[in-house]
Amino acid sequence: MRIFNYNLRVIALIIGIGALPFLSFAPARMSAQETSSLAGTPAQPENKQQSRWLDDYTKPVGLTYNAMATLNTTYIWRGLYSGALSLQASADVGYGGLYLNTWWNLGTHNWRFNSFEPEVDFSLGFNRWGLNIFLLYVHHFDCGFFDFSNRVAGGNRLELNARYTVSSKLPLSILWATRVAAADGYINAAGDTLRAWSSYVEISYTQRFAYGISLYGAVGMTPWKSCYTGFRYDFGVVNIDLRLRKDWSLSERCGLMLQGQFTINPTMLAADRTTAQWHPYSPADQTINANLSVGVYLK
Repeated sequence: MRIFNYNLRVIALIIGIGALPFLSFAPARMSAQETSSLAGTPAQPENKQQSRWLDDYTKPVGLTYNAMATLNTTYIWRGLYSGALSLQASADVGYGGLYLNTWWNLGTHNWRFNSFEPEVDFSLGFNRWGLNIFLLYVHHFDCGFFDFSNRVAGGNRLELNARYTVSSKLPLSILWATRVAAADGYINAAGDTLRAWSSYVEISYTQRFAYGISLYGAVGMTPWKSCYTGFRYDFGVVNIDLRLRKDWSLSERCGLMLQGQFTINPTMLAADRTTAQWHPYSPADQTINANLSVGVYLK
């Protein structure tokens, strides 16, 4: 508990100091390039078609591409602790709204640095009019690349995702993701391994300010028994995220970012029945998390 109190004070101090310079900035109208996603999704290219509803949704013209690399103190994914210090990189190419993305992670499981857990993801999707539908394949290198057998832990997984964003003027998004194949099993009372069809729903909002500053908030939940609650609960709010980000433009196509993130897992916090826990050396016991990221991107 003493370790937790110390670390929580450090997190609060970092967030407080980091936020002070930003509180005096008023919101400003952003350009199309500046309204790209906080996760590094590329801004829409210059357009030839004007808006449909509420926004400047446009048809992408020609070939689009982008890339990003970040160094992270913690790998947090949908409220789940997924690793400690990590180097992550992504790149995608698209045409007419159709795109292919690849994402890599090389990091340690915890701050003892006694194991590394590389990961590679591939996404194939279509993004137009605020609707982004994509198939996501995740490979963890602990099994064959084409091994899609259902199992309790480890292995590959395949997800079907759909995200809708109202507009850049109203950047409210909702995401639904469901595992459709591979590692998603739990053992019932009879000893059988069942497929959970683990699903995740997230509502998020991005507020943009002047000087390349963004504030992102999200609430994520799982509608039924799934991997996000360790297959223990039928419903759970698994993450409340708050991210503060600053971008610097290095050139017309290149930028630098610094981002701080704070995450709480309410379902696991309630299950703990005592207090919030942050154990750097015991990831499975964590109910709160923080991350600091620095990265460079091509847009």
